[in-house]
Amino acid sequence: MKKLYAASSTAVGGRKGHVTTDDKKIDMELSVPKGLGGDGGKGTNPEQLFGSAYAACFGGAIQMVAESKDVKLGGDMSVTANIEIGKTKDGDLQLKAILDCYLPGVDVETGEDLVNKAHEVCPYSRATRDNITVTLNLLLDE
Repeated sequence: MKKLYAASSTAVGGRKGHVTTDDKKIDMELSVPKGLGGDGGKGTNPEQLFGSAYAACFGGAIQMVAESKDVKLGGDMSVTANIEIGKTKDGDLQLKAILDCYLPGVDVETGEDLVNKAHEVCPYSRATRDNITVTLNLLLDE
């Protein structure tokens, strides 16, 4: 792999700790959600951070694919990542992602093509492929 960019993040104290990036652009407290037995404190959690990163990356992939196909997307195009954590039948923790992709101004066929192609090229989709369930939803204006 030819490196284009590298990021470094450090979490101290696990889910009840603190996370920072080497450039301090992220410098946040972490809290365990009540659903995972925590106090649901003020801090964020790994699922929120993962969902934010996946949504941003997937949105960028949609934009890249749209540009390569000369498709104009509205400025309010968005991706919402809904991340769930649960247990498998064997008791292992497992993630699930639902990506709601809002693509105003495109028809269903074009939107489906963009979302499916983005899922092929997005690094987060590639990293999670065959590891977690990812559901893609296309949201359009009526």
